[in-house]
Amino acid sequence: MSQSSQGVGAPSFRAEQRGALLIVTLDRQARRNALDDSAILEIEAIFSSIPDSVRCAVLHGEGANFSAGLDLSELTERDVVQGIAHSMMWHRAFETIQFGKVPVVAVMRGAVIGGGLELACATHVRVAEKSAYYALPEGQRGIYVGGGASVRLPPLIGVSRMMEMMLTGRVYNADEGQSLGLSHYVVDDGAGLARGIELAEKIAGNAPMTNFALVHALPRIAGADPATGFLAEALMAAAAQGSDEAKKRLRDFLEKRAPKVVAS
Repeated sequence: MSQSSQGVGAPSFRAEQRGALLIVTLDRQARRNALDDSAILEIEAIFSSIPDSVRCAVLHGEGANFSAGLDLSELTERDVVQGIAHSMMWHRAFETIQFGKVPVVAVMRGAVIGGGLELACATHVRVAEKSAYYALPEGQRGIYVGGGASVRLPPLIGVSRMMEMMLTGRVYNADEGQSLGLSHYVVDDGAGLARGIELAEKIAGNAPMTNFALVHALPRIAGADPATGFLAEALMAAAAQGSDEAKKRLRDFLEKRAPKVVAS
């Protein structure tokens, strides 16, 4: 399957199925892959309609940048009600990634700033090339984040660090971003997509119920009170272990047909 999403005007994204993977490419290079309203609606459309045969997705930006954030030409004058609705459109679109059908691997290079960082934070595994850099310049532009950063970024780097980024306009490079938790891997420039696909293939090989638990249950369990979290974990563990695929995988391990975990 190869398709372009249907936004207003020229499509901003391409979605190509390769076996069990969906490769989603943001291509607005003339705008440093900045996100306009049409692009946000395309994100919602793509990640809301992933084919049943897809087990993992890879999201990356064409060219030198992952995404330079909100396309500032979108900053039209809105009243408060319109502004709330606009922000909630971004929330709705990014939720189709964070709590969507499959895990999503982001491959980041160049600018990962503002709304681009918010987009990356909605994914589940993040690979950064050495060229990647991170910032939240909204504080210097007299605005505030509106794509979910207040919710998704503090669990990764802490409230204090996000506050400092916005107050001072600080920019973090790829290695600093990994140490903070913005990425899980740092690779050489040009190697990100291959590494992202490699990781996505591993993820696609997991039992679907396990991936569902990690995408949908784990974040909610972590945010729940302990008593609720323990109950939800027990229910999720029972559901996963009770599946036919889990029983087969456990038998394969016990009968030495499955590889053991070793240091890489």
